[in-house]
Amino acid sequence: MPRTWFITGVSSGFGRAIADAALARGDRVFGTVRKEADRIAFEAIAPGRATGMILDVRDDAAVRQVVDAAAADSGIDVLVNNAGYCLVGSVEEAGVDELRAQMDVNFFGAVSVLQAVLPHMRARRSGHIFNITSVSGLAAWMGIGFYCASKHALEAIGKALAQEVSGLGIHVTNVEPGAFRTGFNRSGALSRAANVIDDYAPTSGLAWDILSQSAGKEAGNPALAARAILTVLDAEHPPLHLLLGSDAVFYAGREQATLAAETARWMPITMAVNHADAPPAVHD
Repeated sequence: MPRTWFITGVSSGFGRAIADAALARGDRVFGTVRKEADRIAFEAIAPGRATGMILDVRDDAAVRQVVDAAAADSGIDVLVNNAGYCLVGSVEEAGVDELRAQMDVNFFGAVSVLQAVLPHMRARRSGHIFNITSVSGLAAWMGIGFYCASKHALEAIGKALAQEVSGLGIHVTNVEPGAFRTGFNRSGALSRAANVIDDYAPTSGLAWDILSQSAGKEAGNPALAARAILTVLDAEHPPLHLLLGSDAVFYAGREQATLAAETARWMPITMAVNHADAPPAVHD
């Protein structure tokens, strides 16, 4: 049976690749864009099944309006929380206003969409939510710390939400891609902090050049990533986490191994802070 999707940010990148894959198999897609030209181009892909909706995810009232309109006919079966961008700059360089703007889109905007879609999924006791986070939500990088923070935050929300809806027929999958040839690194999806401090040139200062110069050379194929998401959607027991790309596996694995080693090394200090009458372990 065809499904109805709601995907944020379908004008390019992962959003467009996932929308194309869903439309190719006969599903219906409501996709958000920022410009009228992008809306017209999206709807031309599959007239009658591709519906473009102009939306700024920072506008909570507009988010609820658009989601309710999309769900009016037959509900929403699949949500793909994809809209976002990357602020490049060190922790000291990026201004608070720039940080707020990053979080407004990547985190608060994504949560706004979740809160608008969830009542429709709860009413039907079914649905699947895909949060497009990043391997950067698991492993932080110098020069894009605020982007990483926004993805860390969305990761946490996805994990908490999965527990909250576990008895309601709703699945949650956090999708953690590595580098993909989505045009992300050479589009408006990259924003550079206005302030530049020379002392950071050898560390975080390299981030902009690395990201810009890797554009078009990334290992990941967005069409294959979309196919992977369809496979997860059709699975009887879908995962909470879906790493995409060999680089994502490497960096996430390295992060987990480093944490495990450090935890083991400092275990005597860790365990020495409990009261003498504390229980030996914490149980669920």
